[in-house]
Amino acid sequence: MLKTGVCSVTFRQESIATIINLAVQAELDGIEWAGDVHVPPGNPAQAAATAKKTEASGLEVSSYGSYYRTGAASHDYSFETILETALALNAPSIRVWAGEKESRHADASYRQRVVDDAVRIASLAQEKGVEVHFEYHGGTLTDTRESARKLMEETSHPNLKLYWQPAVGQDLENRLADIKEIKPWLKHVHVFFWIVTERWPLLAGEKDWKHYLSLLSDTEEKRYFMLEFVQNDDKNQFLEDAAALRTWLEEMKYHEL
Repeated sequence: MLKTGVCSVTFRQESIATIINLAVQAELDGIEWAGDVHVPPGNPAQAAATAKKTEASGLEVSSYGSYYRTGAASHDYSFETILETALALNAPSIRVWAGEKESRHADASYRQRVVDDAVRIASLAQEKGVEVHFEYHGGTLTDTRESARKLMEETSHPNLKLYWQPAVGQDLENRLADIKEIKPWLKHVHVFFWIVTERWPLLAGEKDWKHYLSLLSDTEEKRYFMLEFVQNDDKNQFLEDAAALRTWLEEMKYHEL
């Protein structure tokens, strides 16, 4: 079951109501609410209110986008606080980061610290029926497909999964190889199109994204394709990007109408 959504951090300066209205206008299915701006950890009342507004608009909360870094020496918020907030938000999953070092700079003891913390928080979340998903991102232990796969094998926890997004600076062939390598653990996808580090309309990346989608469609689980990094943070461009994404999914018979 493939779904469409948006990361609220895409419009970090906008209100919760504005983001909900944009998602409804764009005919999306859900919203990943960001923990650094819209739904801060430790405020379950605000999280519950956001969940109520989201669901009343016919949308789902796809996930809680936290900035918890597993294995970090210190945290702004404990994972327990983040989990409490995610539960109030009615979020089925929490997005976290795999440490705070590039994999090439991570020795065995550092990796083990990240692994141990990941297993700990995955178990805590599992007790509450919430999944934990690693961001697929530079500067962490998911910065390469090899390191990401190794991390998932090292943790070996049924409640830990991975996001995927196009890695900056890679070509199409390498990005497709990334998907194939981490596919056993892949859950949700962040959707955008960059040329180097410049944001472009999503439609400009149609050829690439149809290749990605060809590998991302064969899942029986709910998989969200969440828009992020809109060119110029423009709302009209966002609506165009959403229309392109919906069209691709519908054309390829991935999306349930």
